[in-house]
Amino acid sequence: MKLRTARAVTSVLLVGGMAATALTTVSGAAAPTVSASTFKTNFSTMNYLRALSAKGKGMIAVILPDTVTSARYTEFDAPYLKKAFKAAGLKPNQYIVQNAQGSPQTQYTMAQADIAKGAKVLLLDPLDSTTGAVIEAYARARGVKVIDYDRLTLGGARSYYVSFNNVSVGTLIGKGLVSCLSAWNVKNPVVYVMKGAPTDNNATLFAQGYDAVLNANGFNATTGSANTILENTGTWTPNTALTDFQGAYSAHPSINAVVTPNDENAAPIISYLQSKGLAPKTVPFTGQDATLVGFQNIISGYQCGTVYKPIWLEAQAAAALAVYLRAGVKPPRGLVNATSIDSAATITSLKKVPSVLLTATWVTANKVQSTVIKDGVIKASALCTNQAPNVQGQTVPTYAADCKTYGIK
Repeated sequence: MKLRTARAVTSVLLVGGMAATALTTVSGAAAPTVSASTFKTNFSTMNYLRALSAKGKGMIAVILPDTVTSARYTEFDAPYLKKAFKAAGLKPNQYIVQNAQGSPQTQYTMAQADIAKGAKVLLLDPLDSTTGAVIEAYARARGVKVIDYDRLTLGGARSYYVSFNNVSVGTLIGKGLVSCLSAWNVKNPVVYVMKGAPTDNNATLFAQGYDAVLNANGFNATTGSANTILENTGTWTPNTALTDFQGAYSAHPSINAVVTPNDENAAPIISYLQSKGLAPKTVPFTGQDATLVGFQNIISGYQCGTVYKPIWLEAQAAAALAVYLRAGVKPPRGLVNATSIDSAATITSLKKVPSVLLTATWVTANKVQSTVIKDGVIKASALCTNQAPNVQGQTVPTYAADCKTYGIK
């Protein structure tokens, strides 16, 4: 791989209409550049950042939002971020990865404590934009740079944003549902359209993507219609998603397809319908986050697919960006590859946010082996092994035969 180098120069970034701390443009052989396309599953690209890690001062603090809305934060984000920092040469006392456990006050308190301990960069996945904006204002007043991680803080004072193209993620969900309606031969489809929490800007972007696809295919995902039932608000809490679905299903028993915005929301609804005798490949569900339970539902024929967002890629991109900022070095254009629009009405000068936007993939049962198994995100042993009865003595589904069907090993 050829890595570009350039003569060191200094530049001043304009942030919020004010001159920010001068950052040195990436320079010389001591700091080879990385880009959004150079990260590997073995984290080898992070080794190129060791010189920058040695140059930087202070701590990088990560604050993730919760452990309920998605298993990704404990299964993927936290371990991958730690691995990325370590591979970049940071010592254990130079980074910290925490989880606010769903509490806005805890997230704010963690940020205060991290800054007091010498954090120079915050990597923040905000529980909501209100909390995120308060944290970012506090950090900015103390000269601490903030990177929005996965979710954009509307009205925030962050320096950068790292995520996937979330409208495109929603588009994949919409196209996946339409494809599954045909593949599963669903006659006279009545689609229940669910959404994520309204406090999460990503949920809005996902919905923009799949609503556009559904509307283009005859399902009115804006006002509802005879073949489209809409969820009123939205949630990332699985139990709440189940309650919402049960209410809709009771009122509209003709529902035979469900747009669920992530695997965690889909799982309890699928279990509920299974208890009522749901047969495989009859009611397609969508999802995202590529969780183990999601893939178990996919290979057994109860969820038609999921959006695979390689968190190992997102974590490395975010960690690399944090290392650049900690060292006072302007990140290369190949890494900061896009601009995101902050739609908050009160924002003018910070409306365009320099961003790292990554690409996701729609994964169905026949693509599991070539994607998440190949990348090491899901282990075949965890997905395919036969399981004993659970503590209630009920028969637990096994997936070994499904794995054999789809060549998963």
